[in-house]
Amino acid sequence: MSDPPAIAADGATVVLDGTTLLAPTTFAVPPGAFRCLIGGNGSGKTTLLRAFLGTRRLTGGSVRLRGEPADLTTPRHRRTVAALVDPVPVARDMTLREQTTLVAASWYGNTATTAARAEDILDRLGLTALGDRFPGRLSSGQLQLFHLALTLVRPADVVLLDEPERHLDTDRVALVAELLAERARQGAALLVATHEPALVAACDGVVEPG
Repeated sequence: MSDPPAIAADGATVVLDGTTLLAPTTFAVPPGAFRCLIGGNGSGKTTLLRAFLGTRRLTGGSVRLRGEPADLTTPRHRRTVAALVDPVPVARDMTLREQTTLVAASWYGNTATTAARAEDILDRLGLTALGDRFPGRLSSGQLQLFHLALTLVRPADVVLLDEPERHLDTDRVALVAELLAERARQGAALLVATHEPALVAACDGVVEPG
């Protein structure tokens, strides 16, 4: 028997007070695939991502992660999914390096490699020189990269991102595209809502709501 898709929707629908937020949507993403979720504003991209997180209830159909319903209350679901859909809470009195290391330690334990994992993701996102800075001293683009660092430093079989290109210049978008493609090659399934052509060019397929 074959393994289930890492990410799957079967007729997933959201209607609120007579307004369709997400038209019936069906697709599947296997492990190791990088898919971009495309469509105009209001097409349901963010709604669909929140359904996979379990923070938006469907009114029809289903969504599953590795064959199981989305449920953030379970440790298995939390370990399966790393997501940047809504802003990541940050501590304003801890540096970028301290917070990234703390998140890494919460998933990998306080091992000899934990700090190296944190330093690597900061380096990959061009944040090494800002590692001792506090979040309140970041530009909007730097803060977006920090949110990505806190998300991607985690182990995850599924990565869900909503417009990771926000506030980023062309060079930074290219860094993010390369990092996401690499994460897919390592075996994670990625679903990324985006309007950015560079991210669409880096992925291996697109999904449109409805």
